[in-house]
Amino acid sequence: MSDLGSVAWPPAPIRTARLVLRAPEAPDRAAFVELLASPEVHTYLGGPRPHAELERELPATPERWPGSFVVDLDGAMIGQILLRRNTEHLRPAAVGKVDLGYLFLPRAWGRGYAAEACAAALDWLDGVLPGEPVVLATQTANAGSMRLAAKLGFTEAERFRAWDAEQWLGLRRAPYEAHSAGESTQTRHR
Repeated sequence: MSDLGSVAWPPAPIRTARLVLRAPEAPDRAAFVELLASPEVHTYLGGPRPHAELERELPATPERWPGSFVVDLDGAMIGQILLRRNTEHLRPAAVGKVDLGYLFLPRAWGRGYAAEACAAALDWLDGVLPGEPVVLATQTANAGSMRLAAKLGFTEAERFRAWDAEQWLGLRRAPYEAHSAGESTQTRHR
């Protein structure tokens, strides 16, 4: 995966009704360790990493790289949003597109934070890279992730098998791109 090109990073914090999307900071390290070591978080992601290994390997200040947002609730990290360009992918339909990923601590599940944060990140992306299509891959068994993908406007591009499970690849076209496509269809039918 590569960065997002000429996008200035990090952007000013993105504020939603309840959350702030911002660059990682040193106090977030403990939450990153918890997030990456959580068996619940990694149920559909190949399993967690060992806590002791993460404590040894993660830098004191989490790395800042384009497309990596900390999701902050009341001054504490509850998750991470990732927007990265796919230069390689198991599915050709995803290559070259921006990939949306997200991880949230279990205590933040079921409150709509993921939808709120992902929508804000996608709105930001639409502003800095207009017309950019976005993909999202998840296991079909991950019902919560499948619901979130639909809520965010992703439609199925294909299903495939990888890592011993059925995977779903969704595509979200940029809002003006979808609008333009709708207009051209209406024009043809007149």
